[in-house]
Amino acid sequence: MSTKPGTKCLHEGYKPTKGEPRQLPVYQSTTFKYDTSEEMGKLFDLEAEGYFYSRLQNPTNDAVAAKICALEGGYAAMLTSSGQSANFFAMFNICEAGGHIIASSSIYGGTYNLFGTTMKKMGIECTFVDQDLPEEELAKYFKPNTKAVFGETITNPTVNILDIEKFARLAHSHGVPLIVDNTFATPINCRPIEWGADIVTHSTTKYMDGHAVGVGGCIVDSGNFDWNAYADKFPGLTTPDESYHGITYTERFGKGAYITKATSQLMRDLGAIQSPQNAFYLNMGLESLHVRVQRHCENAYAVAKYLKENEKVLWVHYATLEDDKYHDLQQKYMPSGTCGVLSFAIKGGRAKAIEFMDKLKFISIVTHVADAKSCLLHPASHTHRQMTDEQLKEAGVDADLIRLSVGIEDVEDIIADIEQALA
Repeated sequence: MSTKPGTKCLHEGYKPTKGEPRQLPVYQSTTFKYDTSEEMGKLFDLEAEGYFYSRLQNPTNDAVAAKICALEGGYAAMLTSSGQSANFFAMFNICEAGGHIIASSSIYGGTYNLFGTTMKKMGIECTFVDQDLPEEELAKYFKPNTKAVFGETITNPTVNILDIEKFARLAHSHGVPLIVDNTFATPINCRPIEWGADIVTHSTTKYMDGHAVGVGGCIVDSGNFDWNAYADKFPGLTTPDESYHGITYTERFGKGAYITKATSQLMRDLGAIQSPQNAFYLNMGLESLHVRVQRHCENAYAVAKYLKENEKVLWVHYATLEDDKYHDLQQKYMPSGTCGVLSFAIKGGRAKAIEFMDKLKFISIVTHVADAKSCLLHPASHTHRQMTDEQLKEAGVDADLIRLSVGIEDVEDIIADIEQALA
């Protein structure tokens, strides 16, 4: 099999043999039949592999997870019901009450609330940090009970670039894994595992789906982090699980311990599974991911250059621009391009931003981002609405920031719509 991403987009995950359907089937069934009680019992005890209930595993879902795993260069993967559930499972799988996590303050507002508010109620403390601080400053935020570090390859909505190697060094020097949300870059433009990340998450709702038809998420484990080397930090993986007759995941499943625990324990109890039908839609999107991402990047770069030269625009933030603050990191981690999302502000503040957005004709005001059609929103009024002014400032989200997701329409039409709205 070719190692080229475009070929993987089409052929990994599901490989039919003679007489089988060429396209991935939808296994739209909640349950799976076995001939004997003993066979079923072995599945419940994790002593045999197979399918018995779609809340835990489903053949359609597993094929799509395997494709994303291949694209990211991981060891094992699982689908979830959303990107939010992927980030929650990824963290909660190794961090329980009494634990501490470190996260970039620039991450998506929903994830900021998840870590800073909801998981706080579960007894998990999160310290949000400026991801651009030097290593010696960031090292001061680690505690004896720190269990993981989290960041986004390209932050939403500020489109900052994470220095993955820096954060991997920091995490590993303190005996914890680095979890990276790679939603915006996708494995077409960046593969965080190659730069030291241990676990990668996705909101597959975005570019992977590509057409705004199915909500979903994915967790990919590299299999590289040595949980046994820091056994005291991760007892859920390195000590017996009494809910499975005393199985120790690292002993029984080796490199597959992390995903096996997340599937057999968290998915069993919390049930945030992606439907097989949504997984089917996701697979259809993945087949054109490599083509669409290239077009998104080309269009966004053209739009960014247009905005930068427009006298009504206050500033533009897009790392592919040569004078952008994150251009060097972009060249290092994703030289082929970042994504189709950029942020900018027009002169006149929040009121002018809202007026401009209301004047657009086909560029839609929607909560969504990163699909085939151009869309935008005003984070301070929408996705980050629950954050205080202080939290907005900490996250680097200006009150006048507009997040523009450039689609794959003809770029001349995209620019024309922006131009008439500015006028």
